[in-house]
This record gives sequence, structure tokens and C-alpha cells, in this order.
Amino acid sequence: MTRTVVESNSKTSIIGFDQPFSVIGERINPTGRKILNEELERGDFSRVQADALAQVAAGATILDINSGAVFSNKMAEDVRYADNNFVEPTLMRQLVEKVQEVTDIPLCIDSSVPGALEAGLEAANGRPLLNSVTGEEERLELVLPLVKKYNVPVVAISNDDTGISEDPDVRFAVAKRIVERAADHGIPAHDIVVDPLVMPIGAMGTAGLQVFTLVRRLREELGVNTTCGASNISFGLPNRHGINNAFLPMAMAAGMTSAIMNPVALPVGPKKIAAKKEEIEAAGIILPEGMDDETFVKLFGMGSTLARPGKEMEAIRAANFLTNNDEGGADWIKFNKPAGTGGASGRGRRGGRRGRA
Repeated sequence: MTRTVVESNSKTSIIGFDQPFSVIGERINPTGRKILNEELERGDFSRVQADALAQVAAGATILDINSGAVFSNKMAEDVRYADNNFVEPTLMRQLVEKVQEVTDIPLCIDSSVPGALEAGLEAANGRPLLNSVTGEEERLELVLPLVKKYNVPVVAISNDDTGISEDPDVRFAVAKRIVERAADHGIPAHDIVVDPLVMPIGAMGTAGLQVFTLVRRLREELGVNTTCGASNISFGLPNRHGINNAFLPMAMAAGMTSAIMNPVALPVGPKKIAAKKEEIEAAGIILPEGMDDETFVKLFGMGSTLARPGKEMEAIRAANFLTNNDEGGADWIKFNKPAGTGGASGRGRRGGRRGRA
């Protein structure tokens, strides 16, 4: 069985065909996160550390760390900040160090800047996953020597100099070429985690079928593990969690072994709570005095004021159980058991059902 080993100083995360699905937490990424970007520019890493802890608590087994920030204010003062090759290596090192201060979970070093990749590899404890290499010739020559030098596994993305093909056979051919080029550098196939590229189902009706077919081929013909940006499948659609919750178990059944995703259901903020309370008051509903916000949001089905595992994590844990990668359902039972309760084991409950028959 193919196993890709990712390690920190004290923890090991194995991506593999015979392993529970690996969740690579994506939240430590300033792209599209204006507030986080501004905080990083000020040297404030408190949100980064909070996001790291929240993702681990929600079930992430690896944390992706992306250094793709844009420092607009510093750019206005110093033109060097307009160059990611200047910004990202220093930022990546800081991000890795700050995350390692609060958790010892294995890391995934994520950047398009080779200097940032190496800075992250130097700062990371253990054996991180490198994200990523593509089939572009220049990228292969820059990244594969780093993979070999630091003896780490790498995410291989199925696009090349021609871009992202809508033809799954072309994407498979790109992945195969990357695996072959890696072998030329002495990098084994079990250290390649292929991202076959998930297209939005709203734009391409065959996107799901393409991924499932590609994952099967990658597993059966190349013997490699796979990953994806899970939320891409539902981009632009309503009820994205519903699509994601169906896609992930189906991808797992096809052989996908990991995903880069957000494992956390984000907490309900004070603005939403205030707006809901105004709505309730306008309807003439009187709330009990002293009701706290957490009780309020649960009562009205708004979620929680606390970060907690997202619905996608529920789907993944159920699929792990159904594919026999959660022995006896222990993780599923623990995940669903209310805090502070005891409860019988799965075997005890099965026996109880037979007794009532």
C-alpha cells in the first residue's frame, strides 16, 4: 500500500490507501482574507495561531501554511514589497515558527515562490509536505531538487505550460510526467501526492465524474496518493456545504486520500446575533432575561458562537467508518457523543439491538 509520511517533531500523519482520510487545514492563508493580510503586515500572528488551534481541534491532521500576502502599505514605502520573492521567504519562516509555538501537528509548506518553500523547509520541524510542483518545466527544475534535498513529500498539480486542461486524459498525462521526472531525481512515487484539479461543477457538469475517474487511474496506474482543493467543486453555488458533503465521500470511495480544506465551521459573529435579535423583537417574541449568546444561536438554529468541526468533517468521519478506516467506529462515536456523557461501545449497542429483536 502506498503511504506518504508527513511528520513533525512528535507526530506522524500518514496519507495512504489504507488510512483514514487526511484533512489538510487551509485556513492559514492570507489570500482573500483582508483582515488576516493586514494583521500579518503589522506583524500580528495571533489570528494565525488561533486558526491553527481551531483547525487541529476540528480534526485537521496536517496544517497548510501559505505565505501569499500582499503588503500594500509597506509597498507604498518600499518598492521591494511589491515582489513576492522579497516578501514571502521571511513571512513563511515567521508563519511556520508561530504555528509551531502552539501546536506540533505536521505542516504543509505552500507557496509559488521557491525561496519561500525553502525558508519553510528550513524552519519546519520534522518532515513537512511541500505544496507544490506543477508540470511546467521551469517549476520542475526549481522544486524537485528541493524535494530531494530535504527528503520531503510533495503535492504535484496536474497542469503544465499549456494551463489547466478540461480533458482528464491530459491531466493524467501531466501527473504521470511529474511522477516520472521525480523518479529521475530519486524521488519515489509514494512521496508524490497528486492534485488532479477539481473544476467547479456549476461551470462543468462532468467535473465530479472527471475527478472520480482520474483518482481511480492515479491510484491504479501510478500508485500515488491524491489530494484536492475540496471547496472548488461547489464554487459559485448555493448551499456549498451540501455539495461538498456529497463530493468528499464519493471522492474517497474513488480512492482520494486527502483534501486541502477548511475543517472548521466558523462561529456566528456579534453582528449576525444582533440582527437576529432585532428580527425576533420585531416579531414580538420575548426572550428570557439573561440568555447568553451561545444558547440564543443554538435555539434559533444559527450554529454556534464557538469554532467547531464543519459539516464536511462529519461526512469524512462517516466515510472513514464506512470504508473500515475507523476501527469499530471509535472516532465516529467520539465525534458524535455529547460532552460529558458516557455511552456504551459500538459492540454493546449492537448487542442491545439483537436483544430487542
